[in-house]
Amino acid sequence: MYLALAALLPLVFLFWTLSSTTTSPFAHSFPRVRNKRICLLIAHPDDEAMFFAPTVLALTKPDLGNHLKILCLSTGNADGLGPIRKKELVQSALHLGVRNESDVFVVDDPKFQDSMLRMWKESDVSALLASAFAPEMIGASDPTLNPNSTPTIDVLLTFDQHGVSNHPNHRSLYHGAVHFIRSLGKGKEGLACPVSLYTLTTTNILRKYAGVLDAPVTMFIGAVKGIASSGVKQRGNGNPEFPPRLLFVSSVAEWLHAQSAMVKAHQSQMVWFRWGWITIGRYMTVNDLKREGI
Repeated sequence: MYLALAALLPLVFLFWTLSSTTTSPFAHSFPRVRNKRICLLIAHPDDEAMFFAPTVLALTKPDLGNHLKILCLSTGNADGLGPIRKKELVQSALHLGVRNESDVFVVDDPKFQDSMLRMWKESDVSALLASAFAPEMIGASDPTLNPNSTPTIDVLLTFDQHGVSNHPNHRSLYHGAVHFIRSLGKGKEGLACPVSLYTLTTTNILRKYAGVLDAPVTMFIGAVKGIASSGVKQRGNGNPEFPPRLLFVSSVAEWLHAQSAMVKAHQSQMVWFRWGWITIGRYMTVNDLKREGI
C-alpha cells in the first residue's frame, strides 16, 4: 500500500503541475467570467486567503478585465486583534491581486461580531449588501429596485450554506446573500437577476484535507459536470457570461503565492494548526463554485 502511494504521489504532482498552468488546454476548458464587477463577501480577515485564494488569484488576472473587491463583515476581533487583522487583510488582498486598498472594506458593527456561537441575521447581511451595491433599496419597507436602477456589481461570491468549516458566521453570509439576490428580483419577475451569486462548495473532510491530491479529483468531477450540463439550459443559468460552475485550480507557483499571503500578511493568525491548513488544505489549491439558481 505504501509503495503504491509513493508511486502515485509523483504522478499526481506532475498532473497538477501540467494541467494547472496557464498554457494548459485542460485548464482553459473550464469557463471564466470576464470584464465583471465582482464582490467577494467574507466573514473574517484571512477568509480570502484560507478559503478563496485560488478564486482571487484567478479572477484578478489582468487579461480577464475583472474588478474584484472584498467586503469583510467583521474585524475578526474575537481575540482583541481586530485593528491588526484589518491591516493584515489589506496586505493579503493586495498580495493576491486586488488592485487597491480602497477595494477592501471591513465592517466594524456590533451586529456582525466574530463568534463561533452566533448566526448573523440574514436581513442584516442583506441590508448591508443593499447599502453597498444597491442603495436605491434602502429605506423601503418592501425593498424593490427602481426599474431604471442598476446594482454596482455583476457577481457576488461567498460561502455555501455549510460554510466549508460550518462556522455560523460563514453560513450567515450565504443566507444573507440569497436574501439580497431575491430582493433584487422583487418586482422583476421573468427577468434575469442583475447580480449572479456564486458559492464555494463544501466538501467532505477527507477531500477537505487532501491538499494537492484533490486537484485532479476536482478537475475530473468538474469536467464531467460540465459535459453533463452543456446541453441542459438551467433556470437562470442560460447566459454564457455566467456559467453554472466556476473551477479554479492554482498552479504550484500560485499555491506558494497563496501560502505567502497567509504567512507574510496574516502573521497574527499563524498558530500551529493554520500551518497544517495552508499545507494540506485543498482550498489553498482548489476552488469550485456553483451559481445559485434563485
